[in-house]
Amino acid sequence: MKEFTYTVKNETGLHTRRAGLLAMQAKAFKDTNITVSTEGRTVRTSQLMRLISMGIKRGSRVTVAAEGPQENDAIDITRNFFEYYL
Repeated sequence: MKEFTYTVKNETGLHTRRAGLLAMQAKAFKDTNITVSTEGRTVRTSQLMRLISMGIKRGSRVTVAAEGPQENDAIDITRNFFEYYL
């Protein structure tokens, strides 16, 4: 399992559009489970509505984990997504 922790810097946080992009990106790694955790809640990135309901906003500290055969690629691409969009 690979993981990283990130503090959201973007003013609007993880809103619907960005959550949708993250969910679409995660679907490329079918055999790898990618999760986002914050404030004691953990959600798979492919679960769009649950991801949105987490209320990730500026200042939120999230931990992203990937587990599976493509975990290295998944965690690198997801980290780049967070750094670029959030």
